[in-house]
Amino acid sequence: MVKRGKKYLNAAEKVDRDREYHPEEAIKLLKEISYANFDETIEAHFRLNIDPRQADQAVRSTVVLPHGTGREIRVLVFAAGEAARLAEEAGADYVGSDDLVARINDGWLEFDATIAMADQMSKVGGLGRILGRRGLMPNPRAGTVVRDAEDLPDVIRSVKGGRVEFRNDRTGLIHNAIGKRSFDDQQLLENLLALTDAIQRARPDAVRGQFCQSIYIASTMSPGIKLDVAETLAAAEASVR
Repeated sequence: MVKRGKKYLNAAEKVDRDREYHPEEAIKLLKEISYANFDETIEAHFRLNIDPRQADQAVRSTVVLPHGTGREIRVLVFAAGEAARLAEEAGADYVGSDDLVARINDGWLEFDATIAMADQMSKVGGLGRILGRRGLMPNPRAGTVVRDAEDLPDVIRSVKGGRVEFRNDRTGLIHNAIGKRSFDDQQLLENLLALTDAIQRARPDAVRGQFCQSIYIASTMSPGIKLDVAETLAAAEASVR
């Protein structure tokens, strides 16, 4: 059993484990019980009614969080020629081709997101064992493999501006940051609802019954707070009308 500190236990006493909270109320409570002396990341955790072993039930897509994640995203772009020039002008932090492949193979991983031109994927493919397990591998489904160089600047700005990728893990869960404790309640709510709506829209056709089984929010150091799934889904749907 994990041994918890006094501050955590005091925070946990303020959360009713038998209750499902409305998202606005949950965010307010989360702010009240967060006790760390740094700007904690706020995360949302979704348990989905999927079989992660089945390829046709995989959930993977992207969403633009209205207020970003609260952290600066270092973007690496695999590109050459004109595409490399456009990437540099659009604000990519690292741009290159074979040179970046060699650096990554040598153990360098000082970046948060990757984008690749389609003509670079034959070189990037060999990095799957390194980038894949860290969720950094460029992927067409995530919009991070670009075919037309003219589209590259928009993709870079989108990733830097708050577009995040989400996908289920081996247990059918999705874990994603929705901001920082320093965000105001409305910013966190709007990010949460945007993520919730995007996950709902990514529901695989093969899934039957209720797709989203539970939703929790938590900060880096706090206990989780369970949300009312029906109310959260309804709020997410209303937010995009």
